[in-house]
Amino acid sequence: MSYDELNRRANQLARYLRRLGVGPEVLVGICLERSVEMVVGLLGILKAGGAYVPIDPLYPPDRQAHMIQDSRIPVLLTQANLAGGLANAGPQVVTLDTEWEEIAQELGEDLESNAGPDNLAYVIYTSGSTGKPKGVEICHRAVVNFLNSMRITPGMEAGDTLVSVTTLSFDIFGLELWLPLVTGAKAVIVSHQVAMDGTALAEAMLRSGATVMQATPSTWRLLLQSGWEGNPRLKILCGGEAWSRELAEQLLPKCKTLWNMYGPTETTIWSAVQEVRRDGVLIGHPIANTQFYVVDSHLQLVPVGLPGELLIGGDGLARGYLNRPEFTSEKFIANPFSADRNSRLYRTGDLVRYRPDGLLEFLGRIDHQVKVRGFRIELEEIETALKRHAGVQQAVVVVREDIPDNKRLVAYFVSSDEQPPGHSELRNLLKQHLPDYMVPSDYVALRELPLTPNGKIDRKALPRPEGTRAEDSGYVAPGDAFEQYLCEAWATVLGVEKVGIHDNFFDLGGLSLLALRIASVLSSELRVDLRVAILFDNPTIEELALALEENAMDQQARTDRLI
Repeated sequence: MSYDELNRRANQLARYLRRLGVGPEVLVGICLERSVEMVVGLLGILKAGGAYVPIDPLYPPDRQAHMIQDSRIPVLLTQANLAGGLANAGPQVVTLDTEWEEIAQELGEDLESNAGPDNLAYVIYTSGSTGKPKGVEICHRAVVNFLNSMRITPGMEAGDTLVSVTTLSFDIFGLELWLPLVTGAKAVIVSHQVAMDGTALAEAMLRSGATVMQATPSTWRLLLQSGWEGNPRLKILCGGEAWSRELAEQLLPKCKTLWNMYGPTETTIWSAVQEVRRDGVLIGHPIANTQFYVVDSHLQLVPVGLPGELLIGGDGLARGYLNRPEFTSEKFIANPFSADRNSRLYRTGDLVRYRPDGLLEFLGRIDHQVKVRGFRIELEEIETALKRHAGVQQAVVVVREDIPDNKRLVAYFVSSDEQPPGHSELRNLLKQHLPDYMVPSDYVALRELPLTPNGKIDRKALPRPEGTRAEDSGYVAPGDAFEQYLCEAWATVLGVEKVGIHDNFFDLGGLSLLALRIASVLSSELRVDLRVAILFDNPTIEELALALEENAMDQQARTDRLI
């Protein structure tokens, strides 16, 4: 889609939305699959003066409903195949694909903007420690400051092509869409399926002539393990969670430049960028109009070399949390280092320390917030959802990395019943309320949770989950030698004791990286070209065995025809 067509269609949608009452401070939900129509929708909302609220189509209905009700959106943009589950949520539903003929009757000329720097641009929901996600309010001033800084460092020009792999509900998507558009560059939006398949993603990057791509460490590992050869013209932006020197050393020879991106959602996408060289992955200097302070528990500045909590100030700060004044006042505090009474600081909860060269080293968290595949997760939200089960008396969730580069969520619980609820039962409960990336892969029943001497849960003493799948009542043994072979291959890669033919690969903790390893092992041993997509489409042993057998028959038939 050309800039001219995009602008015209967005103007038509903006006028249509204004007729529905959309203007400054009016929130508009958007639940669309990754497409150019999604871009038209986002730009149309902003041109109308409103603020968008992204709602991921892959979220469970319970979570979608909470976001719609909590944000009180009067209008929701979606598409016909997604509208069914959203129709009864409350707002007026506009399906862009079926209603476009009517929308296209509006004028396509530019509208006069009626939104200012301090009006909302978007509200994006993050995991919440109270058991429900909370909306972060970001104003136009913050987004404009961010984009103007990013176009300089790490930089983007009109001749660039950025491949976008991030879901709309992840705040860093803002860079992948708005930065190309404000610089005149090209944005190539790949589907969710392509973004999760290293081989397909590498092909998309090559085909599009990508010069810039932003992704989490997990996605870059996925590409490396797929055999991606790199691109000497590519600028790599990597962030969303802490990543290692080892990953940096693997990426450096495969690109033009490599950048570490750091920043919480509450300070508008990224607050610092740093080019990565051979000296490791560090948090760089703050971007334009942004300030960093490293303080102790009394909010006193700490000397170079000593650890402290990072506080962030400046134009990037969010207005606060939507309809959550108590959390806003807790996390956004008055700036004790400024004479301006209106100056505020955001408490990141990140533990850091300054090095003598002025760069920051990330040390960890001061709370139980974690990052898994770039997604920010408040473990308390999962624990609260687990306790909804009548058979769960106590619960604690942790992140484990028993297999290198495979972070997984593990739930430990004390049951109120003699017979604890099973793995499948708890997982199905959580999938009704939480997105897939927040659903633990293992569930361990304990007689009691281990405690420290001062009575707190001792997370370090929680045992490694062993054989929990074998104890699940839903286990079904393989029926033949081929299914047995597949079960053993899965068990080896996933690090579990036993796999049944009805077990779902992704329910067992299988992520994209592990799916790639499975595909690689099976391709080599079975001597077939096996794409990761076949595992996504056939996630159980029973389904995969049938698909592979059908694939083998198709290949043999083609061979016979050639002969």
